[in-house]
Amino acid sequence: MTKAKMETESANQTIEQLQERYRDLHTKKIQADTNLDNAKAKLDELKQEALEKFGTDNVDELREKLRAMKAENEEKRKKYQAELDDIEANLANVERKFSSAESPQSDSGEET
Repeated sequence: MTKAKMETESANQTIEQLQERYRDLHTKKIQADTNLDNAKAKLDELKQEALEKFGTDNVDELREKLRAMKAENEEKRKKYQAELDDIEANLANVERKFSSAESPQSDSGEET
């Protein structure tokens, strides 16, 4: 719809149509204000939670803390993996020693 046609239609509206438009716009404003109030309340709640848990509600500081936590978790994961690798290697060595200790006895047929 062109701007000129919209202006013509707006100029030709009855008072009842205008009142209906006003009521619709007023309802939308109330809904938008309510959504804004809810969003602000949620933001305040999340900021308070961040302050309690992390000592800050500054987004940049929180991002840095998250980066540091991820780096720390990755280091712990690497250490855990290395420890499991060591345990598996030690277990394999024990199994080889046990297996080689049994082999000479079964080849010679001797029992101890």
